Amino acid sequence: MIDATLDVTVGDDVRFSFRVVNAGDTPVELTFRDACRADFAVYDLDGGERWRYSDGKAFAQQLSTARLQPGESASFEESWDDPSPGEYTAEAVLRVVESEIAARTPFSV
Repeated sequence: MIDATLDVTVGDDVRFSFRVVNAGDTPVELTFRDACRADFAVYDLDGGERWRYSDGKAFAQQLSTARLQPGESASFEESWDDPSPGEYTAEAVLRVVESEIAARTPFSV
């Protein structure tokens, strides 16, 4: 079982910190679809997408794996450099084959 949290820090830019933890009693094998292990998106209050980390980027198309032991975590960080003032929801998704692992949190700029 993987638990996921997303923290947002607002300053001149918006910084996202996505953490996943193996909350189970056995190791978990994760298979990543490509070189982008985690993706981040920002949505406005109407649900429209305002920003996405992976937009316009190309990633190596290679499967890779990682193993998380019980209690072990992995962290992923990114930033939105030019945010407009407003109310938003941030979402981070671990781009793995096994299942959807994601976290969402509201924030204001």
